[in-house]
Amino acid sequence: MNFNLTEDQQAFVDVAKQFAEQELAPHAAQWDRDHFFPKAVIQKAGELGFCSLYTAEEDGGMGLSRLDSSIIFEQLAMGCTATTAMLTIHNMATWMIATWGTATAKSEWVESLVTGQKLASYCLTEPGSGSDAAGLRTSAKKDADHYVLNGSKMFISGAGETEVLVVMARTGEAGPKGISAFIVPADAKGVIYGKAEEKMGWNAQPTRLITFEDVRIPAHNLLGNEGEGFSFAMKGLDGGRINIATCSIGTAQQAMNTARNYMLERQQFGKPLAAFQALQFKLADMATELVAARQLVRLAAFKLDQQDSEATAYCAMAKRFATDVGFQVCDQALQLHGGYGYIKEYPLERHFRDVRVHQILEGTNEIMRLIIGRRLLDEAAGDIL
Repeated sequence: MNFNLTEDQQAFVDVAKQFAEQELAPHAAQWDRDHFFPKAVIQKAGELGFCSLYTAEEDGGMGLSRLDSSIIFEQLAMGCTATTAMLTIHNMATWMIATWGTATAKSEWVESLVTGQKLASYCLTEPGSGSDAAGLRTSAKKDADHYVLNGSKMFISGAGETEVLVVMARTGEAGPKGISAFIVPADAKGVIYGKAEEKMGWNAQPTRLITFEDVRIPAHNLLGNEGEGFSFAMKGLDGGRINIATCSIGTAQQAMNTARNYMLERQQFGKPLAAFQALQFKLADMATELVAARQLVRLAAFKLDQQDSEATAYCAMAKRFATDVGFQVCDQALQLHGGYGYIKEYPLERHFRDVRVHQILEGTNEIMRLIIGRRLLDEAAGDIL
């Protein structure tokens, strides 16, 4: 058991860190203020392989493990949380199309998605079904060699700016077995976008309602077989939970670094803040919690790479713990800045706003606790503890 990064992993860190420092961090505050979606920068990230980290090499992706991908996403999140989160969503959607798409669909979409020349959104949540994904109502009816989609999706990241949508829709019975997954061109006739939501954070990416009104797509845009969509969605969410947890870790690390530097520079009562033992204790607790969260996220990523039978439980644990810790660390980093932490001249208030949503996405943290608790009480559960 070796917790040190390999030479390859350290090289990934170096490249991602350089990109974050040069292309993301200098602009993150302006993107947040202007509600600007940095599409060109995301496409530049695609040139480095960051748009297809764990898509298979035979499909043009990097073919990296979820652990390696997490290490990269952490560095990117230190530059801009919202942009990195969008990259993780695009990675998930691209991986799903490359993994389960038909040969015809893959030839149409995958090359442009892995390079970032086209971007993808993931459409699962609906106005009436958030964490209850199996209760979704958007329908897809077979009509000769096409499917016709009707319904709506809520809180879709990138909506209105991306070129392709991965949509979960009902093709059969109630419950999870009646759900299928589809590729929908974002500009297809009948795809209607709502207004960009005014959000607390994640302002560097648009979030919209999408309505589907008799949207016709070719049958070859079905991912896998009918009825497999819910299974695909859950597999996607295992990795998605690691990704969003990683975004929290990276953002919190950057917030803590900023707070540490501030403590060394800021003078009060004739000495730097770093000289006050109570504040040293606070920084020590932040670092300890952050290290623990990072190790749990990387363990979960390792479990997912190994296709461990308990990977889903570990991904839920990592998401629950890391997103809570990430928010707490950002909160404490803001507190250490006093009034300066509350003004936009400093990045702390943006970090605070951006990480808050991570406790809600990919299933709320209450749902994570439910997943973990049920698995622990299942007689067939493996050795989680």
